Amino acid sequence: MSFLNWKIGFEIELMAPLGLSRQDLAESIAQANDGLVHRVFHPQSELSQVPGTPLFHNLTLGFEVIDKQENWIARCVDDLTLVDDLDKTQQPKPGWYRIVSDDTRLLQLITCQTDPADPLNKVLKPIAHLFATDLEEGAGGMVRVTDSIGNPIAIAAPLPGERERPCELITPPIETNHFERLEALLFTARSLGFTVPLEGATHLHFDAVPLCSARVFANLVNLLWTHGANIKRLVGTNPNCRRLGTWDMELLALVNESDFCELAWSDAQARLVKLQLTKYCDFNLKNLIHSVPEKFTFEARIFPSWLYPQPIIEAAALMEAILRYVASVPKISPTAPLEWKLEFVQEFLKALPMDEHFRSVWLSRAASIV
Repeated sequence: MSFLNWKIGFEIELMAPLGLSRQDLAESIAQANDGLVHRVFHPQSELSQVPGTPLFHNLTLGFEVIDKQENWIARCVDDLTLVDDLDKTQQPKPGWYRIVSDDTRLLQLITCQTDPADPLNKVLKPIAHLFATDLEEGAGGMVRVTDSIGNPIAIAAPLPGERERPCELITPPIETNHFERLEALLFTARSLGFTVPLEGATHLHFDAVPLCSARVFANLVNLLWTHGANIKRLVGTNPNCRRLGTWDMELLALVNESDFCELAWSDAQARLVKLQLTKYCDFNLKNLIHSVPEKFTFEARIFPSWLYPQPIIEAAALMEAILRYVASVPKISPTAPLEWKLEFVQEFLKALPMDEHFRSVWLSRAASIV
């Protein structure tokens, strides 16, 4: 086993067995580490069927595990893309709910002003107080808050059946001993009977500080534009995984403007922000462009979900080598996406600054793909 040399956060999508939930995994991790569990709100979004409202934004219940020094060990949160393993006809699990709004600013307000430990029928009381209104109870146990003239603020509602089972296992940024840290968490998940979801994925968040260069950023975009499809085939991207896709052509055009690579990073960011990129693609650049607090990262979203750490480490080693390559070469020119040919992939892998153990793993993987 070889080692990684980058600060990386891991997000591994799992599914709790029938009768258990992500809370059970959090509590077992806490027990193994002599830690504590706090209930937290986790923000997410989903497509809406309501005309004029393309997205509904959610706060779902998650569980943060911390040690005695209040350092976080892991978070176990919902992921709304994990649906095919669930029986929606089941009754909602008592005590589990989500908060829905059409405005992320309101959800940020709710996060600051409410206590995730409160039950559904009380959690929005502080928000009603802020707007000088009362909670409105609705069908199915829902609770609604509006402003004084009836504009909707948020709704708290019981979770649909089995929605407590999806679990995105999130680690803090890990600098050393990546394998051991992941194995400690995944061993607990395996011991409880957690499985890989049908739509499961693993997301890797690489510390973005070494990438804060217009030249490096342009190299990264050009390389992944050319090789992205082949990398997905090489790593075995889950065909059932949701919210993947390529970038718009506008990004490729922008980073290849004649003066882009000469820009200071802050000036490059100012241009990139205007593109309004989405995070829901193969490689998420949004956190890097917007300098998102506590998540200033480059995110690779193309990997399948695994219950063991070794393939995750191998995937991270491949992406780390790509990042080191784009940072080291003077210029990578834009090229049309390459079709899959073994010799193209072998040439690509041999050019990367990668530990020979990992290179052998990926060369062998490439040779096995028909």
